[in-house]
Amino acid sequence: MYRESIVSLYRWKEDKFRKPLIVRGARQVGKTWLLQEFGRSSYAKFIYVNFEETPALQTIFASDFDIERIITVLQIHAQITITAEDTLIVFDEIQSAERGITSLKYFCERAPQYHVVAAGSLLGMGLHSQVSFPVGKVDFLDLRPLSFSEFLLSQNEKALVEVLKSKDWGVISVFAAKLREYLRYYFYVGGMPEVVDSFVQTRDWQLVRRIQNRILNSYEGDFSKHAPNETVPRIRMVWQSIPSQLAKENKKFVYGVIREGARAKDFELAIQWLIDCGLLLKSYRVSKPGIPLVAYQDISVFKLFLHDVGLLGAMAGLNVRTIIEGDEIFTEFKGALTEQFVMQQLRLDSERYIGYWTNDRSTAEVDFVIQEQGKVIPIEVKLGENLKAKSFKLFCEKYKPSKAIRTSLSDYKEELWMENIPLYAIA
Repeated sequence: MYRESIVSLYRWKEDKFRKPLIVRGARQVGKTWLLQEFGRSSYAKFIYVNFEETPALQTIFASDFDIERIITVLQIHAQITITAEDTLIVFDEIQSAERGITSLKYFCERAPQYHVVAAGSLLGMGLHSQVSFPVGKVDFLDLRPLSFSEFLLSQNEKALVEVLKSKDWGVISVFAAKLREYLRYYFYVGGMPEVVDSFVQTRDWQLVRRIQNRILNSYEGDFSKHAPNETVPRIRMVWQSIPSQLAKENKKFVYGVIREGARAKDFELAIQWLIDCGLLLKSYRVSKPGIPLVAYQDISVFKLFLHDVGLLGAMAGLNVRTIIEGDEIFTEFKGALTEQFVMQQLRLDSERYIGYWTNDRSTAEVDFVIQEQGKVIPIEVKLGENLKAKSFKLFCEKYKPSKAIRTSLSDYKEELWMENIPLYAIA
């Protein structure tokens, strides 16, 4: 399995201003596999410590942050001589080690010559667990479920990926039927590595769904294990409401969907917890497409998406028949899967601002508004072949963006005021 994030790891290794790296991401998105692959392929020596599986080392940082002592302990544990220039040290499940995250500050300040990478689920939870976080002393890499391109690569479709990257729309249109078919598969399978691997090996749709449900159950188990006890019931309620939230015509998050009379102050911490640990993606309403977009966001109005389209389908109980019945999967569930897919592909760039626009009366809406290279770009997601978009046109006539994008199942088409980009090429 190929992950495009490994290129970022290569760049980190060669960066002369390199700091200890934290690889962030939800549980089971492939952090451990990626780091082990990186260690094996890029270093002469590789030390891997999983603190959850190695209780004896969980107190290695408890007494002090003497780097020389820590390196000695690691050498004895791994039976490897650590040489700074060609040894990768990986601390997995670092949140299970007492003061583990804080130790990265001291690797940065006292021993920057060592190549140190940390990973673990819920690393973002320092906010809620009184962990001293090494602000400014670490680099970050966000790992997400497999993108559509990575999914194609898992199917041995490297040539298709190269064609998409070329943006040669004439050639791309020749393979449109094949790309649509793979897109239907991706909507059902999603990008969780274990799920994709099972699909590649077996093409068993029922097995795919069983693994997805197992992952969902493990997430709910994590709520009880890691979240503050008083917050767990509300985290579950928010989590379980996401399919209902996205099934609405207006996909804005509504507290009343969770339970009657629910208020923001009751659920804000639960929502932030789910976002911090990578399970939810948030998109704020912006009132105006100005630069920077963050200055025009309304923090009280937002949409929430899952981190993986396949898991959303599993939560909603979508049947495999949607794959068999052609393009129905793109309109099923009121287009929630399609909007979820676009959000995921846009979010591949961790630094990109992603919001959405409505007018003051909420009578017109544009699905996504992104900030890219000093420009604001509206993106309209259209289901099926119905390409009428009154709100989108109203937005473009009012604000006259230099670039506007509609994404749909149709082939690439350029008009005076916008471009239509096929869904499978939106990334």
